[in-house]
Order: sequence, then C-alpha cells, then structure tokens
Amino acid sequence: MNAVRPIAVKLDQDTRDRLKRLADAKDRSTHWMLREAVAQFVDREEKREAFRQAGLQAWEEFQATGKHVTHDEADAWLAKLEAGEEAAAPECHN
Repeated sequence: MNAVRPIAVKLDQDTRDRLKRLADAKDRSTHWMLREAVAQFVDREEKREAFRQAGLQAWEEFQATGKHVTHDEADAWLAKLEAGEEAAAPECHN
C-alpha cells in the first residue's frame, strides 16, 4: 500500500496569495491545487524526458547504421498524410 507522506514546499507570499485566490475561485483547497499542479508537472516532464530519450536513441541508431530518409522524402510522405491519403512511411536507406 502506498503511504501518503507530507512534503514541505516554501512559497513566497505572492505565490501563496495567488494560489489561495485560484483555489477559492475553483472551490478547491490549496492542498488539492498543489497536488494537481505537481501531478500535472510530473506527467508533463516524464513525457518530455521520454521524448528526449527517444531522440537520443534515434541519433545513436543513425550514428551506428547511417540509415535515414531525406527531407524531401519525409516532406512528401507528410504531405500525403496531411491530404488525408494513406501512405506508408518512406524506407530508411544509407
């Protein structure tokens, strides 16, 4: 079972006031607002890090194999998709 444990966050008075006003406007507690903000931040940053890792992996694969598609090939493929056509991704080559 996951234990819920408190954590202290020091906020300047202006941020605390803004948080309180927003919580009141949404009929939520400041505690709820902070939990929601942290959850959204962690979700966003995990996705950003996964995207960064995928880019690094793709770069390493390119360096190892040299396989790629040209800009023109990718652009033509994306233009077909944008036009609503079904199109297979171009084949990677050296």
